Amino acid sequence: MEAEAADGPAGGVEAALSCFSFNQDCTSLAIGTKAGYKLFSLSSVEQLDQVHGSNEIPDVYIVERLFSSSLVVVVSHTKPRQMNVYHFKKGTEICNYSYSSNILSIRLNRQRLLVCLEESIYIHNIKDMKLLKTILDVPANPTGLCALSINHSNSYVAYPGSLTTGEIVLYDGHSLKTVCTIAAHEGTLAAITFNASGSKLASASEKGTVIRVFSVPEGQKLYEFRRGMKSPHAALRSRYVTISSLAFSMDSQFLCASSNTETVHIFKLEHLASSRPEEPATWSGYMGKMFMAASTYLPAQVSDMMNQDRAFATGRLTFSGQKNICTLSTIQKLPRLLVASSDGHLYIYNLDPQDGGECVLIKTHRLLGSGTTEENKENDLRPSLPQSYAATVARPSASSASTVPDNIVPRKPEGQSEAVMMRRAPQKSGHPPSGGFGENQEGGRMACDGGRRVGGRNPRCPLLKPQDVARCSASPPQSRLPVGTGDAVYASCYWNYITAIMSMLTNHIGL
Repeated sequence: MEAEAADGPAGGVEAALSCFSFNQDCTSLAIGTKAGYKLFSLSSVEQLDQVHGSNEIPDVYIVERLFSSSLVVVVSHTKPRQMNVYHFKKGTEICNYSYSSNILSIRLNRQRLLVCLEESIYIHNIKDMKLLKTILDVPANPTGLCALSINHSNSYVAYPGSLTTGEIVLYDGHSLKTVCTIAAHEGTLAAITFNASGSKLASASEKGTVIRVFSVPEGQKLYEFRRGMKSPHAALRSRYVTISSLAFSMDSQFLCASSNTETVHIFKLEHLASSRPEEPATWSGYMGKMFMAASTYLPAQVSDMMNQDRAFATGRLTFSGQKNICTLSTIQKLPRLLVASSDGHLYIYNLDPQDGGECVLIKTHRLLGSGTTEENKENDLRPSLPQSYAATVARPSASSASTVPDNIVPRKPEGQSEAVMMRRAPQKSGHPPSGGFGENQEGGRMACDGGRRVGGRNPRCPLLKPQDVARCSASPPQSRLPVGTGDAVYASCYWNYITAIMSMLTNHIGL
């Protein structure tokens, strides 16, 4: 995966990061600059070791390394139609090829080398660099969007098949024949990528709201994930995202997506839509079934959204609007999220593969310049971060610290639903605990007073507003709800909640 970065600020030949790319197994990072290119090893979190650097070719905007070998492919703005293949350990040029127009992207595996121009794709045999096939019937592809399976046993190629829709052409790089076309999205494509085995293909459109995963070579939709929603408000339309990269983990259990926003989304590929677990026999489960049943009477876009999964984990960046690429890699035996950005930094996060949640930033490396940066010096002075995920999740953070007290415990008075969560306060002398609905030892507040603790709303009754909470808390004892009415209250709340969601989806959804 490779990205061409925007021009950086003036101030030296290395001030601008022209491009950056991870190699096929995510063990190496390559960057191109005004001065040349550099290769880094990704074997350690604390150290970013430079494997090779060259200033022989200036103004590099494409650099791709073949796995952890010595073969590297470089394209420069000084000769944008020429591809140069080097053996960097020997310091020799293996070959160079010139094409009819500017080279937009290059993809490699152990059998094939793919050169993508705006209106054609060239497929080479990487062992002798012989040209095997030129695909000419390619719709205009100004960004050079294409993907090559890193599994050399199949060498599938994917590229856009339409100028106006998100159609994907799946091509067999071995037999040199078209396999199928996939109607992936309504809008034009923004990103596509294969998993390591070449059995799955992920795609995203320019709208950036939905990410889909298809089987290869059948082209059947396997998963559908949602990372955003179209908004009718002008102030929020600027939040439309541009997906800059998609990447599977090497074991194909996770898929990450980065964009021009400050959030990197990680999705878990575990349950298909047809294998959703049964809801428990509670009011929430009952209303959930009603919700799904009602979806069959809603517009197709709304019902499709109900079956879309959300992010399993997220990584928060300190910036937005900058070109970046992400990948998932195992470093020092633990899964990590890596993000390389046009600001000249590599960000490394811990990923909890069991519970997900917000990934913890554990290291920032500077890609330009030499020596240890001041930022990394400050990081080195901090206490070492925990390596276990249990310890990582337990670490307090300002953004994710829970405001829910520890004394929230389930309690089931006689005749009351198991779903009702009670607040058990420390017992005060002279105030024995009561047994009514929602009563606690502080004077009979309902369970709804949790609305003040979690974002101003009760996590079980999302429609309950703070003013309702205040009224509830100030109610005299005789006005409290009787025992056994909790289910009816929550049923009404869930129904209002579902009605509001249906209205919102019908009015605001956009795929």
